[in-house]
Amino acid sequence: MSKNLACVLHGKNDLRIEECEMPVPKAGQLLIKVHTVGICGTDVHFWTHGKIGSLEPKKPMIMGHECSGVIAGIGSDVKDFALGDRVALEPGIACRKCSFCKHGRYNLCHEMEFFALPPTDGLITDAYFRIPDSMSMEEASFLEPFSVGLHACRNANIEIGDKVLVLGAGQITINQLTYLIK
Repeated sequence: MSKNLACVLHGKNDLRIEECEMPVPKAGQLLIKVHTVGICGTDVHFWTHGKIGSLEPKKPMIMGHECSGVIAGIGSDVKDFALGDRVALEPGIACRKCSFCKHGRYNLCHEMEFFALPPTDGLITDAYFRIPDSMSMEEASFLEPFSVGLHACRNANIEIGDKVLVLGAGQITINQLTYLIK
């Protein structure tokens, strides 16, 4: 089995670059060669506090859930992707059974888990999205946080000329400002 470098959290203020075994994709799985990873506020909380809310890793955790990359391996039963496809990821893994999920509001699912957050290391294949050749990998790594800000702006029914107050200085806020300015 080949190895790969990963950013691994071992506890509060204990972040290491380590060689990790590279998994072989099983049925229904993809292996992504990550190109670009954003640093999320969640990542900062894990690094500086060793946890976020009640989520506390019980074992070393590979960091990075806002990312883009290239498909480097395909398990059996995967039909919609090919080696070399450029993809971005949606890190949320909803239950798909509750009323929120059934009505397209999976972001409100009470059973939500997240790729690259305890206890999940992998991601389901329908949470990968092909990116166009015109989009850089760096831009693609911002798709998930940008979509959060865009969703909030659209839900607020903001129209051209409206005055708005945007609080915060994190990536989601910056993405909201980008949307509002345009």
